[in-house]
Amino acid sequence: MQVDVLLERPAAENRVADRVRQNTPAQINHRIDEAMMKRIWEYARKSPAEITSRIEQLDREWDLERVLETGAAALSLSGVALTLARSRFWLLLPAGVLASLLQHSLTRRSTAVQFIRALGVRTRREIDVEKYAMRMLRGDFDKLQAVSEETHRAIEAFRLSRA
Repeated sequence: MQVDVLLERPAAENRVADRVRQNTPAQINHRIDEAMMKRIWEYARKSPAEITSRIEQLDREWDLERVLETGAAALSLSGVALTLARSRFWLLLPAGVLASLLQHSLTRRSTAVQFIRALGVRTRREIDVEKYAMRMLRGDFDKLQAVSEETHRAIEAFRLSRA
């Protein structure tokens, strides 16, 4: 199963590409997508209360950026502390971390990101895809079928204005 349809918009609608997914090896993206689809299939058979619990878990899940920033801060502070306690050699640690953060911010490609992705950490967008799938399973959007013609026209006008 692939969820590229859920994660990728048509080229005409893509204003900002998901560079993290683009720069992650296909087998890692596939493994993350498969795990997400498996969870969605499992929750399709569960009660709305269980789905609500999963949505709350997704709200608390750390995304790639948060894991990367927390790790970078911890390593940098450790390097500074080791510099004060041991030797100036340890200044290489925060320097390396900052170089990796700079590379990530410019390209969304870095060794740290590849390592974190290999651990199965997802981007915020990937987490949100599962969250909205859960909300659909719970029935949050069922009432949208009864949307009035005026609302539909307003939404369509807004969508077209963004094109």
